[in-house]
Amino acid sequence: MGSLARSCRLMQGLARFLGRLVSLGLLCSLLMARPGSAQTVADFYAGRTITVYVGFSSGGAYDIYARQLARFMGSHLPGHPTLVPQNMTGAGGLALANFLYNVAARDGTAIGTFSRGLVTAPLLGTGARYDSTKFFWLGSVAPETDLCAVWSTSPIVTWNDMMRKDFVMGGTAPGADSDDYSSVLKNVFGAKLKLVSGYPGGNELNIAMQRGEIDGRCGWSWSAIKSNYLSWINEKKMRLLVQMGPSKEQELPDVPWILDFVTNDRDRRILDLLLARQVAAWPFVAPPGLPEDREAALRQAFDDTMRDPRFLAETKRSGLIVNPVDGAKIDALIAELYRMPKDVVEAARIAGGLGAR
Repeated sequence: MGSLARSCRLMQGLARFLGRLVSLGLLCSLLMARPGSAQTVADFYAGRTITVYVGFSSGGAYDIYARQLARFMGSHLPGHPTLVPQNMTGAGGLALANFLYNVAARDGTAIGTFSRGLVTAPLLGTGARYDSTKFFWLGSVAPETDLCAVWSTSPIVTWNDMMRKDFVMGGTAPGADSDDYSSVLKNVFGAKLKLVSGYPGGNELNIAMQRGEIDGRCGWSWSAIKSNYLSWINEKKMRLLVQMGPSKEQELPDVPWILDFVTNDRDRRILDLLLARQVAAWPFVAPPGLPEDREAALRQAFDDTMRDPRFLAETKRSGLIVNPVDGAKIDALIAELYRMPKDVVEAARIAGGLGAR
């Protein structure tokens, strides 16, 4: 009996030992099965593709900036993913902004760039199905000065001509600089301007201007003009009428600054709100709700790309400006804009051609 009892106790002990091993094995399996439990940013991005969406047609400055960023930013991300540009036109980039906010993957594999005017579109405009304060802003390649320009065949030569003579300007969509700044000339200053909107992008506006379909366009970035169309100015094919930015562009001392024509505090506050977008002139953004470690990696990679000698050399060859504005500054700017008094916001809506709510 004694030996039998000892055998039973040994078997019971063995059973308890095996039971603990099974329990530990199940626990390990469950822990390993939890998605992303031990996945690093490098693990996630290794072998993956990030789509860089562009809200305009190919060939414009937004598209060029995006393609050059796509060439170099992957080397600054853990795991070194491949970045692939993809154009998604529609409503001056509004289609893309809505897509990024509501449809695109929220895992760090989708980023995009769209019109700087869409930074304030939910505040000022219609059709925006997103909250700018909830987007994740990687940063902006540079601040910018916009210009209104006309082709040499246009009867418009000076600021006073815009106030006295009928003329036609082209645009892409409400919320885009082309439309908003044309509307400002008409609604704040009384320019005798007709806006024809709906062009897919800057290239199409330029073709229409050369064909005589329109006199010209507003909201045209100085860096884009310098990089691609400076010969038009030097050869007197095109005239610069007025510059629009938070401050006067030092490279354009002979082009009037729109704020020099403001005569009262109310209009100045309206212009301050509408021109604030120029600080985030070439924005790159990701959908809201990304994992925090990937947000940090994307913002750091963007900042590192802005300092990358290869990227700087490439943009210099293209004639584009790199003077980066970091994502945190854009966050602060947007928060400030969305605290603007309602009466100023409503006046800016009307001035930008968006009508009253």
